[in-house]
Amino acid sequence: MISGLSAHARLLVLGVLAFGVALAPAPGLAQRSLEIADIFALPDLSEPRVSPDGEQAAYLVDSVDLEADESSSALHVVELRTGETRRLTAPDRSDSHPRFSPDGRQLAFLSSRPAKSGDDDPKAQVWAYDLRGGDAQPLTEVEQGVESFEWSPDSRRLVLVLRDRDPDEVATEGDDDKEKRPRPIVTERRQFKRDYRGYLTARYTHLYTWSVADRNLTQLTSGEQDDSEPAWRPDGKAIAFTSNRTGDQDANQDTNVFVVEVGEDGSPAALRQVTTNPGADGSPAWSPDGATIAYLTQIEPKLMWYATQHLATVPAAGGRQTVLTAALDRFVYAPSFSADGHEILFLLEESGEQHVAAVPVVGGAQRAIRRLTSGPRMVSAFHQSRSGRIAALLSEPLLPIEIFTIDAAAKEPPQRVTRTHEKLIGELRLGEVRKVTVQGADGTPIETFLTLPPDYEAGRRYPTILWIHGGPVGQYDWGFNFQSQLFAAHGYVVVRPNPRGSSGYGQDFCKAIFADWGNKDYDDVMAAVDYAVAAGLADPDRLGVGGWSYGGILTDNVIVKTTRFAAAISGAGEGLNISNYGHDHYQLEWEVELGLPWENRELWERLSPFNQIEKVTTPTLFIGGAVDWNVPILGSEQMYQALKRLGRTTQLVVYPGEHHGISRPSFQTDRLERYLGWYARFLGGRAASRTSLPPPSSGS
Repeated sequence: MISGLSAHARLLVLGVLAFGVALAPAPGLAQRSLEIADIFALPDLSEPRVSPDGEQAAYLVDSVDLEADESSSALHVVELRTGETRRLTAPDRSDSHPRFSPDGRQLAFLSSRPAKSGDDDPKAQVWAYDLRGGDAQPLTEVEQGVESFEWSPDSRRLVLVLRDRDPDEVATEGDDDKEKRPRPIVTERRQFKRDYRGYLTARYTHLYTWSVADRNLTQLTSGEQDDSEPAWRPDGKAIAFTSNRTGDQDANQDTNVFVVEVGEDGSPAALRQVTTNPGADGSPAWSPDGATIAYLTQIEPKLMWYATQHLATVPAAGGRQTVLTAALDRFVYAPSFSADGHEILFLLEESGEQHVAAVPVVGGAQRAIRRLTSGPRMVSAFHQSRSGRIAALLSEPLLPIEIFTIDAAAKEPPQRVTRTHEKLIGELRLGEVRKVTVQGADGTPIETFLTLPPDYEAGRRYPTILWIHGGPVGQYDWGFNFQSQLFAAHGYVVVRPNPRGSSGYGQDFCKAIFADWGNKDYDDVMAAVDYAVAAGLADPDRLGVGGWSYGGILTDNVIVKTTRFAAAISGAGEGLNISNYGHDHYQLEWEVELGLPWENRELWERLSPFNQIEKVTTPTLFIGGAVDWNVPILGSEQMYQALKRLGRTTQLVVYPGEHHGISRPSFQTDRLERYLGWYARFLGGRAASRTSLPPPSSGS
């Protein structure tokens, strides 16, 4: 007998629309279950860049120094034809942004390593390896450090993105007493804080050129706005970039693409705006002939992040802007022209997958989208060289991110190049991953990923965790998910739905929760749980729920709406919306979606789960970073305080010095231990082999 199901849920077994690809580990290879410590043995790969001749790809590999309790990223290079890899930089230094020089002679990157002895606080500079041999050498020496850079086509100059210098630092130059008392922070900006950045003052990012030979720095742009995403025109005589020059960049999201002409000496010659859409335009990319700029555009600014991000083109001289993917109705990312200039390549997010796709530059409104990859996988980044060789980061349910080459003609499947994780994955017993489509309460199809324990037995019910993704815009996909596999290894079925609000399913699906958080998306995630129970996978008496960021926010809504869950974990959540206005960094987004709180207070209060806190009986762990200004710890503290006052079972965990993402390795480990410990305590699954949780106590 199945208890606790809503009326429509009893039909969910018949309501499954698709049972996607179910992948299982190869028999005979696995020896043990996944453990928390394996997170550091399965490093992330990122930022692939192909050399101009298409023979090599540079990329980054994360690494962890457990003794120093720090993480970093090291620069690697792989020969694309042979798979031979070598590490170029030490794993104890954090490097980023690899870029081959167009002449193929150097590989540049950003690094905060000291350029000389005695430099105790080095700023990020551009460093480079001469590919003919030798150690890395600094290319730049900029006081405030470099935020980003790109090579000029002739390899003689760099365009740098630099933040304005701190006037306090300038004022104290030459002062021997640099360890003065801290100065007060003074700002008059509407957007006065940002997570990871802190309080914002009148310091903006601008573009500069840097001559590699004579080390000459020339400012290209200025003003009270941020300029970013520079891209050189193929002839090296102009740079496209993204900027909000409406006069008050804190009051809207109207970024546009601009072009600045660059003189022979690297100085600015002229500047013009080439896009005029009132929504966000950015990520400019030049056609090989320099006549056209491709870019990303959101044409419905009132929908903010719920609006589908499209691919568009505009003549580089300015003129008619053409949206190429209007009929696609899916989010796209990372545009770049094909080597021959006939197509624009981009990442396409769709239905729990993400692929490299291409669209012809010339054609009508119904341009045919060509997918270069397909199937149950996730392509998170790619880069194409001038030779046409494409390298990409690709992941599958049982395969963490590796580098693959992709056939530009899509006649062959992706070919794996790196084998960073092969040995460890071969030792592990991983859980089967399935994708199902269930019917929501109102008939809306909701795609859901299920991860089963490695020793799953058909007909047996398991403790089950509903883990909700952040965003709210975003999607679960076919990529390898360490946390879900960790839960599964400790005896849980993991349910990961893509409820309304998720991207990958069209703008109407995404905007369905606009100004209505915690209602339709609540129905959708509960439909996924109902399916797991009705299908005989989940034990209805041992259900857990949790999530981070918007996943934590929706968890707070779940626990005030139902008592079906035996345990909950709210990571970086919020309960009382009004308290976040002016405290988090979403001042503009709050206003667009809910209106000003003193003018539309009823809606703000109606959507706040804190106002129904007395209904919560689920034992709930609240957890977050102490200096998170994305979703501040304040929200978790308020929910925790109220539940504690009501005598409910609850716990609060705060990580000192941490922002929205938990970066310190010991805290990452601690968080996973606490997840497993909390669920084991109330659901009966297995706790971590080592846990820092205190023993349970009554009313804790």
